[in-house]
Amino acid sequence: MEATVLPPLMRLVPLAPMLAVLAGVALDRLVGDPQPWLHPVQVIGWGIGRLRRVAEAWAGDRPGCLRLAGAGLTLLVVGLSGLAGWVVERLTLVHPVALPLLVIALASALAGRSLEQAVKAVVTALPPWDLEPSDGALEPARQRLAWVVGRDVEGLDRSDILRAAAETASENAVDGVFAPLFWMLLGALLWCAWPDRALIALPGPLCLAWSFKAASTLDSMLGYRQGRLRWLGTAGARLDDLLTWLPCRLVALSLPLAAGRTASALGCFRQALVEGRPDPSPNAGVSQAAYALAADVRLGGVNHYGGLAKPKPLLHPAGRPADALAVSRMLRLTRRLTGLWLLSAFAVALAWAVALM
Repeated sequence: MEATVLPPLMRLVPLAPMLAVLAGVALDRLVGDPQPWLHPVQVIGWGIGRLRRVAEAWAGDRPGCLRLAGAGLTLLVVGLSGLAGWVVERLTLVHPVALPLLVIALASALAGRSLEQAVKAVVTALPPWDLEPSDGALEPARQRLAWVVGRDVEGLDRSDILRAAAETASENAVDGVFAPLFWMLLGALLWCAWPDRALIALPGPLCLAWSFKAASTLDSMLGYRQGRLRWLGTAGARLDDLLTWLPCRLVALSLPLAAGRTASALGCFRQALVEGRPDPSPNAGVSQAAYALAADVRLGGVNHYGGLAKPKPLLHPAGRPADALAVSRMLRLTRRLTGLWLLSAFAVALAWAVALM
């Protein structure tokens, strides 16, 4: 391979893509999402809102037209988000001094610190465990829980609040941390494997991560089975399910390793797939089941949405009820597994870099 065909950044540091991802993860853990800053997801959400109004004005109440408009909306939002990431990547590859911009953009695609802070805020708002709380004493925890879950929080007791916090920590770990991290690492590995093609052909870590975030935002805003969204939001929801499918199962396979259960990792993986299958979501049940098994916690049961009871599959029935320690274990497992994924990907990239020398 001719060194002259390599982008300047790759000539300076062959493992620069992996180091950028590592720096992005560290920045997310240190800073999170500062409130005054404009977040890329806010921009994506603004665009989705505007395009939704245009789509509904054209399609009206016609299901076929709504599906077609939803598919076009999805392609446009995901395509433009990926293109924005691609532009930042090209700038960084040509001008290595722009690397901090790439790192900040990568951090914006992750929600590790914000998820942990939101879940901890729910738990710390609960009254001391040795006191019998009144209904009013639980209201601060319910309010904080309402910021991070879609279920009804009115009337939840301490055990229900803790179960909801544990389920949020497990499900959103995949949506907010491991799925975008998977696509980042895939993009970084593509660049490390074919550095001569990175400049003009291959999408990199930010392009793939922002494309995923766009699909995830589409699902969170339009992926509801009610009204026009039953048809308009179908494409975005299906794409989000597709892009999350493999990362979710990699989490279920590798989480026992982070929990120190190496010998039973394959068995836990299979059990998570079986227990999570009845969930309407192809990914949420599996991710919650994997965390339930790794943390030895019982999850699932009846939740209420808009006043209607919705039973969820019972996960790891032999486990202990969710408590504050269980929630802390889940958050700690997320941090450990993040490190394990980064270490594994870095080892693969290093092997490739040595082979290309």
